[in-house]
Amino acid sequence: MMMNRHVLPLACFVTLAGLLGTQLGKAPPPLPSALLNHPAPSFTAPQLDRTKAVFTPQTMQGQVWLLNVWASWCASCREEHPLLLDIQQRHGIAIVGLSYEDEAQQGASWLDAQGNPYTSTPQDPDGRIGMELGVYGVPETFVVDKQGRIRMRHAGPLTPEAWQQTILPLIKELAHG
Repeated sequence: MMMNRHVLPLACFVTLAGLLGTQLGKAPPPLPSALLNHPAPSFTAPQLDRTKAVFTPQTMQGQVWLLNVWASWCASCREEHPLLLDIQQRHGIAIVGLSYEDEAQQGASWLDAQGNPYTSTPQDPDGRIGMELGVYGVPETFVVDKQGRIRMRHAGPLTPEAWQQTILPLIKELAHG
């Protein structure tokens, strides 16, 4: 009788551990985006560096570009930043860095210290633009096509693998299409 009392909990534990074990090492599924294949939200935002009055996505019409949502307080943003610098240097792809829920001075100082891969750095101090994009957290990166439609969303820090296997091939396809 004592033995039977332990069999059911043990069987449940083994089953649960097996299910969890099959998921280890798998990449999380991409986060859905209601904006996929739809125009990027229209917005006007001041530039972080204040050298240009404002940024609007319409200024990027006719080119494929990345919208990278970042913040100086974000540890994962620091993790992906060297890759963004490399992407800009090697590929010359326009990267717009949306400074999300950050103080302008802190964001500007962070870019001065880390290097600036961004073509433009619009500010989103209250998170309104991020909300329109459906941002869950930073960093997030969107691929935007020549017509201004969001074609891909990458949640979390960019990795060399994601860049080489998914994002760069899509950018090349969109640039030639």
